Amino acid sequence: MKNYYVYILECADASFYTGITNDLDRRISEHDSGDSQFSYTSKRLPVKLVYSEIFSDVMQAIALEKQIKGWSRKKKKALIAGDWERLEKLSKNYSEFPETKNL
Repeated sequence: MKNYYVYILECADASFYTGITNDLDRRISEHDSGDSQFSYTSKRLPVKLVYSEIFSDVMQAIALEKQIKGWSRKKKKALIAGDWERLEKLSKNYSEFPETKNL
């Protein structure tokens, strides 16, 4: 059975990169090498792994990667910190819950 990893890297410019792989160590190494001059991380080295989650179902991993890529920076930071309460609050609709706008 193959495992799949959804991961978040923090780049040198403090931005986040979210990706998916079946070999986390290899993929982080590839990011660190900066070999692909056109990749997002190549101009933002060094990178640091700040979050990863393992899946046995590739479709679940892909779904989470897409979901995280659509999130705000605040939501990503809450996920990285494991702050589930804040993540839940940030997931609320701003028009229904305006108090979440400044979290």
